[in-house]
Amino acid sequence: MDFKTEVNRLISEFLETRPDLFLVDLKISAASDIIAILDGDNGVTLQDCLDASRAIEFNMDREEHDFSLQVMSAGLSEPLGTPRQFKKNIGRSIEVLLTSEEEKIEGELVSVDEEKIVLRLEYRRPKLIGKGKEDVVEDKEIPYSEIKKALVVIKF
Repeated sequence: MDFKTEVNRLISEFLETRPDLFLVDLKISAASDIIAILDGDNGVTLQDCLDASRAIEFNMDREEHDFSLQVMSAGLSEPLGTPRQFKKNIGRSIEVLLTSEEEKIEGELVSVDEEKIVLRLEYRRPKLIGKGKEDVVEDKEIPYSEIKKALVVIKF
């Protein structure tokens, strides 16, 4: 079994024992530097990262193949990519960059399914009749295929 396949198998076996965790990204460089980014339905603890690291490291032979290993949680700067990550952030404000536009859309994530997300947008626009502006609240469906990048917005 080649190195990348073995690492994938080990991380998959670990995640089968922890259904609350899921893999966001697994990068293996040509120099055998492994970076595994995990997320969880209830967050990821340091112990979760240690357990995942041990599941890989203790089952690999460094004499056979030397490698470096980093296991980390998906931070706030990591873009959302999977439906499971979006579901975890329902109720939060997110910023979405669409593939068809240069402009970012910010709104509250109100629902998620396997094909799309729904953002609640709140903005002011000129009144359709008369002078002045009016407040508008609308829900916008965005298919995953149209999302270039999505980030959780941190508000203080």
